[in-house]
Amino acid sequence: MTKRPIQHKLVGKLSVDTQFGAFLGDTRIRLLEAIDRYGSITQAAKAVPLSYKAAWDAVDAMNNVAEETLVERSTGGLHGGGTRLTAYGRRLIAMYRALEQESQLVLERLAARLGDVDAADIHQFQSLLHRMSMRCSARNQFVGPVTALREGAVNYEVSLRLDAEHELSAIITKESATNLGLAIGRETHAFVKASAVILMTDQQIRISARNQLWGEISRIDEGAVNNEVTITLAGGRTVTSIVTQESAHQLELAVGKRVCALFKASSVILATFE
Repeated sequence: MTKRPIQHKLVGKLSVDTQFGAFLGDTRIRLLEAIDRYGSITQAAKAVPLSYKAAWDAVDAMNNVAEETLVERSTGGLHGGGTRLTAYGRRLIAMYRALEQESQLVLERLAARLGDVDAADIHQFQSLLHRMSMRCSARNQFVGPVTALREGAVNYEVSLRLDAEHELSAIITKESATNLGLAIGRETHAFVKASAVILMTDQQIRISARNQLWGEISRIDEGAVNNEVTITLAGGRTVTSIVTQESAHQLELAVGKRVCALFKASSVILATFE
């Protein structure tokens, strides 16, 4: 009995990525759509499905790198607050779904031509996609234009504008500044490990750390030894810090409390994209 040839269909998932991590993908878009539908991060996480923590992590990551806030938190009220998708968030979803439809049409046209493509070319293309899907373990990821470049004897001090109220400072070598092609106005990504972020509650204390970002604690995820504390800044961006249970107790950390996220300029890693 002669077997009939299997008909293959290319089906793609549109992903808006950087070399250091995903910004938008099918899961995150479905999360945004669920937030718009339910007005609750808990309900939205169940619908995707995602864990409650993973859902908030995704929202924080998207808000931090988007030009405008995608999801807004609300507190208090009859039901204890919730989450709301902004008009910008809805426009982003609409654009993503339109691009997804167009990309599927491209894949269908490509599938019709696969018989003419050499297998080695396909393998090379696959390898390229793997290299482009690099991820970064740094919990805090920011993006903004360079506002100042101060040259020292060995290093450069670089300032990035995060929003109307916040700037971020980084110290890098001259060689790194040259390799990154830094210039005033160039959009640059900044990465900071959560373990490098120190929390402070006393506004009277003077400290040498260049980066001092004040905000309110929006979430505390408790662990066996350490707590992951998320601070929301006035512009909607977030900073995450890892602190011990003992430190959290001494500082009396709680959701809604005003704190400062501190980190050295030397703890900031910069990246640019062509």
